Amino acid sequence: MKFDYALLGLIIGIVGLLSAGTLLGVRLSKRDLSDGGRKTVDNLNARMRGWWMMSLVFGLALSMGETGTVLLFCLVSFLALREFITLTPTRLGDHRALFWAFFFVTPMQYYLLWIQWYPLFTIFIPVYAFLLLPIRTAVAGETERFLERISKIQWGLMICVYCCSHAPGILLLLDIPSYSGQNSKLLLFFVLICELSDVMQYVFGKTMGRRAVAPTVSPGKTWEGLIGGVSTTVLIGGCLWWATPFSFLQAAGMSLAITLSGFGGGLVMSAIKRDRGVKDWGQSIEGHGGVLDRIDSLCFSAPMFFHLTRYYFTA
Repeated sequence: MKFDYALLGLIIGIVGLLSAGTLLGVRLSKRDLSDGGRKTVDNLNARMRGWWMMSLVFGLALSMGETGTVLLFCLVSFLALREFITLTPTRLGDHRALFWAFFFVTPMQYYLLWIQWYPLFTIFIPVYAFLLLPIRTAVAGETERFLERISKIQWGLMICVYCCSHAPGILLLLDIPSYSGQNSKLLLFFVLICELSDVMQYVFGKTMGRRAVAPTVSPGKTWEGLIGGVSTTVLIGGCLWWATPFSFLQAAGMSLAITLSGFGGGLVMSAIKRDRGVKDWGQSIEGHGGVLDRIDSLCFSAPMFFHLTRYYFTA
């Protein structure tokens, strides 16, 4: 088997970025800082520990091949959906529909992905789950705020399960000429660009941010952070063309689609949190909040990247 130097290069780059961030955090923590500065550095170090943990888990799953990757994302979707439903409370009459959402619809979506049944994978939740779960809820007979309650379940499934499942779909469902057997690099490229965009927007926002994009939704998301973070990530994405089936300009264009859709996703999920009066979806990942806090941009950008790639680059 031919050694994949491109994959090794991506791994070395990721380890290098994590190591640089960790060393920066250690050096900053030894300085005499103000209370505000100390809090920022502590948050940075907590985030770096979280990034190391998430990277190791993702790398382990990817090394186990298609099955390991599908199982990891299925678990992530389950935990994200749990956070979403916990934060958007339902009523007793919704419990059986929720049982089906968690223990049938979610695993079935990933089973369809695992057996690579693409046609049903694309419509199972948007069509069948969308129609059947409201029927199951209506049978329970509780009509108070029915539309609001069932919309929460449908919205949670769409974002946390359907959209998220398109990320491992990059590994299993894309048949790209002259790129056969290399889709793990493409998945790694997608996740790297998606998460790097979040980091770059955070860095530019913290250091240069002045004007908020949507002050009442997320004061921390600024125009300076958006422009600086997206521009930097798009440039990096273009420079990583050698690990993808894209040219430099194509890789940059795909990176732009990932970063903009990811930013929009983060903004939408922040609006939901504001509506519920909370800062984070949970506290399961040190320095990052909940699982959904970490994958909100991924959930919105995964279908965009998947379908753009499938439409323009597959056989």
